[in-house]
Amino acid sequence: MPLIPEEPQIHESAQGPRATPASGRTAPTPRPVPGPRPAAPPRPGRPGPLRPTPPAQRTPRDVGAVKPGPSAPAAAAVSAPAPAAPQIQLIPASPEGALDAAEEAVDLLLDSGRAPGEVLVITTGEQHPWAAHELSFGEAAYWAQHDAGDDVFYAGASMAGRAASRQVVVVALNGGTDEVTAATLPLALGRAGALLIVCGDPQRINSVLGAGV
Repeated sequence: MPLIPEEPQIHESAQGPRATPASGRTAPTPRPVPGPRPAAPPRPGRPGPLRPTPPAQRTPRDVGAVKPGPSAPAAAAVSAPAPAAPQIQLIPASPEGALDAAEEAVDLLLDSGRAPGEVLVITTGEQHPWAAHELSFGEAAYWAQHDAGDDVFYAGASMAGRAASRQVVVVALNGGTDEVTAATLPLALGRAGALLIVCGDPQRINSVLGAGV
């Protein structure tokens, strides 16, 4: 007869052993109830059919969302910033004073840390004295100075098309026709890597190129 009331006690202790047996005796170790109980959460270390899907089964989906696909490099290439256009500075000067203004601009550039080989000076009127002196030795010697690239290079508008690009281009509007000016300024802009400086009459520049410069 004493075994009859103890049957429900075994089922009630299926979640774990009782701290103190009611009768003072050591309670027998209960046997686990087969299968999960409907109202009880799953026991640690004993996965049941109702346990959520393990994280390892979600790994392919999670990794696929983070790992860049084949189109990722193409998207990065499209969003790459385009090269910055050179800055344009205008120094007001008359045709008679444009060459002096250009010389002052070159001096300021060199004083600020620009290397001489980074500067190209273009004149629309008379040749710069340096260019005239070098050309007196022949065009081969003149362009050899250009190819060396270790000093400021001076070129007239008619020869500027052969000059290579440099970081800074200074244009002295010291004469020449409007057609020469209209052809020289776009050429100089294309040769300038970082900065284009134009020394001349602003009204003349605007009459030739509008407000573009």
